[in-house]
Amino acid sequence: MNAWYGIKTIAKRELGAYFSSPLAYIFIVIFLLLSSFFTFMVGAFFQRGEASLTRSFFDWHPWFYLFLVPAVGMRLWAEERRVGTIELLLTMPVTAWQAIVGKFLASWLFLGLALALTFPLVITVNYLGQPDNGVILCGYLGSWLMAGAYLAISCLTSALTRSQVVSFILSVVACLFFILCGFAPVVNLLSSWANPSVVDTVAAFSFITHFDGFQKGVVDSRDVIFFLSVILFALFSNSVVLRTHRAG
Repeated sequence: MNAWYGIKTIAKRELGAYFSSPLAYIFIVIFLLLSSFFTFMVGAFFQRGEASLTRSFFDWHPWFYLFLVPAVGMRLWAEERRVGTIELLLTMPVTAWQAIVGKFLASWLFLGLALALTFPLVITVNYLGQPDNGVILCGYLGSWLMAGAYLAISCLTSALTRSQVVSFILSVVACLFFILCGFAPVVNLLSSWANPSVVDTVAAFSFITHFDGFQKGVVDSRDVIFFLSVILFALFSNSVVLRTHRAG
């Protein structure tokens, strides 16, 4: 079977599974409600007096994704293992790698759709002022890449267990580590006793650190490579887990 055809088949199957259950619609509604509430209420959009989504909207994405993305990814492999369909999937004329990529791409596209549906916020900002839409576009790109990194980690934890709840908890803990590495209070605490080079090294592993550049409208290749590296490493680890499961 052609590699791309196998990936497309799995991706189509997963997208269909999302929209055949309430999960997709619940996720999208919750994400849109949270985005609007935190942008206009908690983020004090109107009090800021500036036509920008940088601080009022994008600043909250690492925290939104901490719980919402694991909720999307927790079922990808855990459910297959729980109902016993993973054996059937792995005996289909697709490789384990094609199945992993297909599942990941379907979920990543779904997250991209949810993110794209926040476009009324962009329209609102343009109606009220004259924002730099290039900066906003960079913020969306960075947010989608960051969501992909969260999702890849969630795929890995989902492959490790039959329980979606356990997968969710493991994913939240792992992603929280990548957030706190660059969280200002944690960085300040480390700076009070650790060597600056140690602080910089720890902060370099943070999603917040690498997402910050996108919020400022800067597409730095190092930030792009970081998120893609996290995605590839997590998916590779996912394939190792599946090969172990198949061998077992």
